[in-house]
Amino acid sequence: MKFKKWNIGTPEEQDVALLRSAGYPYLLSAVLAARGITTAEAAAEALERDRSLSLSPMLMRDMDRAVARIQQAISGGETIAVFGDYDVDGITSTVLLMDYLRSCGVRCLRHIPRRIEDGYGLSKDTIQSLRDQGATLMITVDCGITGNEEVDYAASIGLDVVITDHHECKEELPAAVAVVDPHRGDCAYPFKHLAGVGVALKLVLALGGESREDALFARYCTLAAIGTIADVMRMEGENRTIVSCGLEALPHTDFVGIHALLKEAGLLNKPITSVQIGFVLAPRINAAGRMGKADLAADLLETSDPARAEELARELCDLNRQRQEVEQTICAEATEKIRNLRTEDRSALVLSSEKWHQGVVGIVASRLSEKYACPSFMIHLKDGVGKGSCRSYGGFNLFAALESCADLLEGFGGHELAAGFTISEENIDAFRTRMNRYVRTASGGVTPVSCLDVDAPITCPGEVTLEEVGELDRLEPYGAGNPRPVFALLGATVDVMQPVGQGRHLKFRLSKGTCRFDAIFFSMTEAESGVAAGMRVDAAFYLQANTFRGNTTLQLQLIDIRPSLTPSRHEAADLDLLRRLLAGEDLTGQERARLQTSRSQFEKYWKTLEPQLRHGKAETDALPFLRRLSALSGGGESFLRAGLALAVFRERGLIALSAHGDQMTLSLNPIQGKVDLFASPYLSRLREDPAGRNGGAVS
Repeated sequence: MKFKKWNIGTPEEQDVALLRSAGYPYLLSAVLAARGITTAEAAAEALERDRSLSLSPMLMRDMDRAVARIQQAISGGETIAVFGDYDVDGITSTVLLMDYLRSCGVRCLRHIPRRIEDGYGLSKDTIQSLRDQGATLMITVDCGITGNEEVDYAASIGLDVVITDHHECKEELPAAVAVVDPHRGDCAYPFKHLAGVGVALKLVLALGGESREDALFARYCTLAAIGTIADVMRMEGENRTIVSCGLEALPHTDFVGIHALLKEAGLLNKPITSVQIGFVLAPRINAAGRMGKADLAADLLETSDPARAEELARELCDLNRQRQEVEQTICAEATEKIRNLRTEDRSALVLSSEKWHQGVVGIVASRLSEKYACPSFMIHLKDGVGKGSCRSYGGFNLFAALESCADLLEGFGGHELAAGFTISEENIDAFRTRMNRYVRTASGGVTPVSCLDVDAPITCPGEVTLEEVGELDRLEPYGAGNPRPVFALLGATVDVMQPVGQGRHLKFRLSKGTCRFDAIFFSMTEAESGVAAGMRVDAAFYLQANTFRGNTTLQLQLIDIRPSLTPSRHEAADLDLLRRLLAGEDLTGQERARLQTSRSQFEKYWKTLEPQLRHGKAETDALPFLRRLSALSGGGESFLRAGLALAVFRERGLIALSAHGDQMTLSLNPIQGKVDLFASPYLSRLREDPAGRNGGAVS
């Protein structure tokens, strides 16, 4: 089990029925209802995809000043430098703006920092170099909002600066010719969630004017879609329009490098959704920046030569494979460091090493945040200075947290959910202590656990068909705020379970009633899964169509699997009978007979239970624990009698047991001498003849 807690949505049956009566299919209706969309009108609005961007770019603060200065440079034949960032958002922003400026006849200089050598954001050395090459105007994309000193330096050497960015702003903005960022406190632009490439797109639309807006949007929406998805922007408002139109335009985009990359990744001439962009295409582009070769990705997207594009696409995919190998090594080393952390240092994971690749620590931080359910701060050390990347968990605001530690940092920037920082090595211990204290305060002292949000359980498995799965595409594009739907099959049976892919993945056949489902669990081993063939399980998954050798079938792509927390009909009846006994309700003679437990059976349950609690308390899912206890102890009515044994052991003071939801906590109580189990009032109620008691004791 990967996630300690599943938050399973419970859409109201009447809401689902209402949507179905309006013509929406079963699965789509269940997801909409689970997300609070309960009327046909609301559903139609939620599923609608605009075909154009309705908000004028001129609503952005300083957009008029940015347009005026850039148009002056174009008409005056000035050299314009475009200063980007090394992630996918920054690369696509850079290529988009460069392509437009070149189409206007501008001599352009491109600069994308090298992640390791240059670090994030503006630098005085680069600004001087661009000025030496003749640039009189520099436009930043996806960066620059915190570059106050660098912008002042640029002005001192005769280089005007227009900043376009989407990151959080500090109180004092750079003194640039124009600062275009929807996060400015004085910016009235209604939609605040554009990616850096979204802001760059808005700049180009403003430069082109209303007469060219549709044509420019059609040319650049695919680049903007890729950057928006990769930067995990909220998939609503203008982002939904950008990505919807960008995905639709993808097969016939003018950028030959995109076609070459799709081909190299095995996606050419296949349906492309936000999922393929986010998990296949974007990581390959991102690998260039992570491995210090962001210009390679920019060259790929800029080239108009198909042969050159194929060559660059191969290099990019090779880089991505190298990145994966480095990532696995860092993950293993970080996990070992976490094992050695003190408890008070686990609310926020602050880890550092001189061996870690600076370009890969950010993605490792994402993995750790998901695995350990807390914010993660990964720091690459060199010559006493740490370059850190951090990722949030559970909506924790990283930017605010870094601000609270600003006196310990050399610099920082980013979003609420992802950020970067520079720190002196000597301050890392103090930073770890303060950040852990900050996270504990922000969480109210509650220890977070890894949670999986499930939209809805499958209540009608017979209605889950390929056609139904296809209808879910109407929810696309997926992203933050509009995640890919997650479903759960509760109380299913594992019919078949086998390793595939050289043991790296697991393939399942699950059944629920008369329905059978094929499932795949990537990057999961048998030992890690915690389940086995024949077990009753709960499965959480995405639904997908799987095509193999020309045959398309329905498949569950598992996200998590666990011993079922849903009782079978027989288990539910046993638990109800046990509840009635404990509540003192009348039982029939047959029911009392089913509950009769011998001294030897109690001994079996105790000998199974006691070693599990000998070294401390156990926090466990109640039903799976009862199943394991009954299986290990054996005998007739083993599940029912295992529950009775726990109740008797608690009543007699042998154990402490508390239940909370689906979980329970057990621990041993210190006892002296022997305990007479059959003195329990629960067992007294089962004896028809109180004088005929058969004594039992546990020491």
